[in-house]
Amino acid sequence: MSPHRRALILVDVQQEYFEGPLEIQYPPHADSLPNIVAAIDAATSAGIPVAVIQHTAGNDAPVFNPTMKGFQLHSEIAQRQTHKWKAITKQFGTVFAGTDLLEWLREHDIDTITLVGYMTNNCILASAAESETHGLAAEVLSDATGAINIANDAGFADAKTVHNTLMALLNSNFAAVATTDDWTRALGEGRALPKDNLPGSALLGAQR
Repeated sequence: MSPHRRALILVDVQQEYFEGPLEIQYPPHADSLPNIVAAIDAATSAGIPVAVIQHTAGNDAPVFNPTMKGFQLHSEIAQRQTHKWKAITKQFGTVFAGTDLLEWLREHDIDTITLVGYMTNNCILASAAESETHGLAAEVLSDATGAINIANDAGFADAKTVHNTLMALLNSNFAAVATTDDWTRALGEGRALPKDNLPGSALLGAQR
């Protein structure tokens, strides 16, 4: 696979995730943000197209409100953005619904999307799962994404458990999961990332 058939998708690296109730907990954003930046630098060096996504909940919403600070891209992303990047605003968890991302990917002959950003337990999960329905392979960088603690009537899960569980789940079927360093090496070598499959993961799970 040519590395130029990949696209790097920056998902919701917005201020909303750096403070307040939605602040990313694991991996902490102090660790994941530098890896997102490293992925941008690697993609730029390799000539890989970049799309930057921002989530909106509307002008009356308490979060992801375009009129408020939380909607803005983190400064580390904003200062790197160029006119070559595809900029998209979305209203749903998946990056595909209600956007022209798929058309842009087709125009660039992309067959693999690399997802970084937030949150693992929402937009990364939804986007990776939908990718296969469009004939796209997905990659998720485990140290350039992040989750939050979640609690509701169904129970509680801490961010580390959420993130690590979803990485295993994604790699079992929906996406190839790797670190940013491993992904960067794959770019340099022009190869795809390895991905497990559901039967293989099930057999290993049964042995545990």
